[in-house]
Amino acid sequence: MQDILERIDPGRPVLIAGPTASGKSALALSIAVAQGRPVVNADALQVFDCWTVLTARPTPADTSRAPHLLYGHVARDQPYSVGHWLREVTPLLPDRPVIVGGTGLYFSALTEGLVEMPATPPDLRALADRRRAAEGFEALLAELDPATRDRIDQRNPARVQRAWEVLQATGRGLAAWQDETGPPVLPLSEAQALVLKPDRDWLGARIDQRFERMVQDGALDEARANLPHWDLAAPWARAIGAPELIGWLRREMTLDEAVAAAKLASRQYAKRQRTWFRNRMRSWEALSLP
Repeated sequence: MQDILERIDPGRPVLIAGPTASGKSALALSIAVAQGRPVVNADALQVFDCWTVLTARPTPADTSRAPHLLYGHVARDQPYSVGHWLREVTPLLPDRPVIVGGTGLYFSALTEGLVEMPATPPDLRALADRRRAAEGFEALLAELDPATRDRIDQRNPARVQRAWEVLQATGRGLAAWQDETGPPVLPLSEAQALVLKPDRDWLGARIDQRFERMVQDGALDEARANLPHWDLAAPWARAIGAPELIGWLRREMTLDEAVAAAKLASRQYAKRQRTWFRNRMRSWEALSLP
């Protein structure tokens, strides 16, 4: 850790990306404390106020050591997108924050630019939700333009649905909109960008241990509190492990089955994150762990 701290430029914002459970939040806090910086969230699920334990938000002990911003500030029924996040993070950049998270799209919008597309009409969103539930996201994927289909994560149902909505709402594919991206808010050359690349087996063991700890620390109570509002298509419901714990509460599976399924979902999510980082963050400084 000391070797890493000695390499951090105190005059530039620090970006830390990494898969779930890789230790990126602990690294961010160490840098923030050592250099008097705030920590800023770049995780799409940690923005929601309805999850604390299940999304591994910083603890009170963490937040007492350094300011933590853009965590738990969005209500579950409030619209929130990468555009919202980018507008919120921009005025924080002069404070040289440590921006940490696992949502690659947030980092690419910050360092590569983001085109603002028209919002999806509510009736079109409802149609997309119905079709995805009845036909599967693969039906929406098949209707995308070739350029968009080749560019997006085809295994991510939410990304596929969003791309389909953009095409239907605007008559132009998501790839065409992305090709009109404006200049970035924070060019990569003006930040110190680190991406954690842990050993797969080491990370898998940490994922399992962390989820067991989450269950012990109140994740079941969080899921129970969200059960009356549950909507699988809602952004806040994408918290890893949430569908499985809701399934247990609905008596669709045993607790052991729910925990095992949630661990598997977490490992699959970490694999998707590693793929994104490998393909999109080649110019970032890689830190191998452990």
